[in-house]
Amino acid sequence: MTHVSAPSFEVKLARSKAELKAAQRLRYEVFVEELGGSGALVDHNNRLETDRFDPFFDHLILTDLSRDEVVGVYRVMRQDQALSAGRFYSATEYDLSPLLNSGRSLLELGRSCLHKEYRGGMAMFHLWNGVAAYVADHNIEILFGVASFHGTDPQAFAEPFSLLHHRHLAPPELRVRAQSEAFQNMDLIPEDQLDRRKAMLQIPALIKAYLRLGGFVGEGAFIDHTFNTTDVCLILDTAQMNQRQARLYQGQGG
Repeated sequence: MTHVSAPSFEVKLARSKAELKAAQRLRYEVFVEELGGSGALVDHNNRLETDRFDPFFDHLILTDLSRDEVVGVYRVMRQDQALSAGRFYSATEYDLSPLLNSGRSLLELGRSCLHKEYRGGMAMFHLWNGVAAYVADHNIEILFGVASFHGTDPQAFAEPFSLLHHRHLAPPELRVRAQSEAFQNMDLIPEDQLDRRKAMLQIPALIKAYLRLGGFVGEGAFIDHTFNTTDVCLILDTAQMNQRQARLYQGQGG
C-alpha cells in the first residue's frame, strides 16, 4: 500500500526571483491555460503570467513543503507601493476615490489562485492566514480588490449579480464604481423575484469568503475581455467585522 502524506504548508512573501517566477508560473497555469486570459506582458514561452504592476506588489506564496512546490499565491499592495506604481491595479477597472479619500489604511488584494489539486481543502485557509498576518503587521483597515466571474456575458450572472447588488452593496462612503467605459449594471432582477439560494450557489468561492467576513461589493461590474472575466470589486472594512467573523478571519474557527 502506497503511503500518501498530507501536505505541509508554508506561507511567506516571495523574496527571490525564483520564488516570484514560481508564483507567476502558477498564475499562468490558472489564468491563462485554465481560464483563457491573456495580457500584454504574458510570457508564453516561459509560461509566466506577468504585468507591469508585479514589481510593486508583495507576493504571498503558499508552498506544499512535501512537494517543494508553490501551490497558492496572492499579491498584495499597500498605499506606499501604489504611489510608486502610479496607482492601484484596480483603478484600471474602478473609480477608487471613496477609498482613497477615506483616510483609512488600504491594502489591495489580487491575482489569488490555487493549484487545481488544492482547491476545496485547507490550502486557502493557510493562504488567508498569511493575508491576516500581513494585515496585522501593516495595520491595514480596508481590504479591497477585484474578483472574477468566468466569462464576459453579464446576463449569465444576472442572479448572483442582482443578489450582490441588493444584499451586499458597499455603504456610500466606501462605494467604488466601475469605470464608465465598461460599466455593467448589476441590478438585473428585482429583489422580490430572486431565488437567493440559487443565486448564492453561482457566486465563486472566493467572493463568498469575503461576504462571510462582512465584505461588500462596489457599484457595477467590469467586463474584462483580456482576462475573459466579468469582475466585481470587493471591499472589506476590518473595523466592521463582528467577533465571529474576526475569529474566522484570524484562523481561530467559528
